Amino acid sequence: MGRQPHVLVLPFPGQGHIVPIMKFAIQIAAQGVKVTFVNTEFVHAKMMASLPEKAEERSLINFVSLPDGLELEDDRADLVKLTESVHRTMPGYLEDFILKMSNINEQITCVIADTAVGWAHEMAKKLGIEAVAFWPSAGAGLAFSIHIPQLLEAGLISKDGTLMTDEPISLSKDLPPWTSSDIGSDPLIQKLVFEFCYFVSKYAKFHDWIVCNSNYELESAALQLIPNILPIGPLLSGNHLTTTFVGNLWPEDSTCLEWLDKQSSASVIFVAFGSTTTLSAQQVQELALGLELTGQPFLWVVRSEIMSGSLAKFPDGFIDRVAERAKFVEWAPQEKVLAHPSVACFMSHCGWNSILEGLGVPFLCWPYFADHFYNKKCICDVWKFGLGFIEDENGIITRHEISTKIKTLLSSDDLKANALHMKELARKSCDEGGSSFRNLKKFIEHIKSL
Repeated sequence: MGRQPHVLVLPFPGQGHIVPIMKFAIQIAAQGVKVTFVNTEFVHAKMMASLPEKAEERSLINFVSLPDGLELEDDRADLVKLTESVHRTMPGYLEDFILKMSNINEQITCVIADTAVGWAHEMAKKLGIEAVAFWPSAGAGLAFSIHIPQLLEAGLISKDGTLMTDEPISLSKDLPPWTSSDIGSDPLIQKLVFEFCYFVSKYAKFHDWIVCNSNYELESAALQLIPNILPIGPLLSGNHLTTTFVGNLWPEDSTCLEWLDKQSSASVIFVAFGSTTTLSAQQVQELALGLELTGQPFLWVVRSEIMSGSLAKFPDGFIDRVAERAKFVEWAPQEKVLAHPSVACFMSHCGWNSILEGLGVPFLCWPYFADHFYNKKCICDVWKFGLGFIEDENGIITRHEISTKIKTLLSSDDLKANALHMKELARKSCDEGGSSFRNLKKFIEHIKSL
């Protein structure tokens, strides 16, 4: 009798990276594959604190933690510092762990690692283990990343990530072209994003497959540009998953679901900007007043650190004035919220997880970082189920701009119809016989044969 296949799953230590790869790990574990999920010690502690005692994951998955090389008081929101430390210290710890598992006859047969920790793919190959890359974002961003060497060679982009031409960069006639603003307006952000994309392309030679949280129905033009791609998304709790916990690092406040039950159908504006977005004090004030101006009920996820450097401060009297039609939570069960019939639209930072979870409702796009800007372009210009905001001369989205765009979106039957169409396409891909369903089945069969 052959040994049980044993997969080691390694995410990059960030909420947006952990959630989809955790959903993927649950899918694999549910098919009888042994899964060891490796987090940094800092993330592991937060995840275990948020994981319900009776959650299915506790029996399905073996959770392990390794040091990230930082001190407890260090700022892990500093992505440059975190990435450098993880890259410097974790490979040694991970290799020791894999060898230790081998010594106790618990051999790892496959390493599934986020593309942001590509060194793990190189290590797996060195140890004679199957290496699988996991891309948690849109296929378009992956297509751009793996084309970095060609773009450098053609002189279209510099080594610090600056676009060297005023003309947008086009990878395909069927994809929106890339401009500097699609990477981020701040030169430092552009450099950081470029370094990440270059890192992905550098380690691409070490993995056997790239599993992607997308599908051909949503992104055929982008996915056709990527060799060895296996789209298996969208990875959502409703798609053959019975579990509800999916790697959140904050406890969810489910009281918002009871509040939604009391609201009218398709009336609520859901506002949530992911796990890393920060806003200035002035922008928080304008957003609050813009929501108030609409007269609509709203559910706002206000993380404690959403305002740069301090707790969010609302305008004087705002909370009292909107008390009858507003709900504030620090973290929401987002998939359940977005599936609720009371939700009319989603004001989002356009992170890929949020886009997939929000399919079916129109979007108000408020991009913050990295791929968010290009995702917004796809939502507004390609899929056409959302609207963006226009900043004023001071870089602020004003209360009047917010109120006007919300009213425009809520009155558009076309945007609503397009949103529902995209949801149906995604659903079909995950149903039995759909492209993602077939790809996932193919992948699990391969893992079991190792």
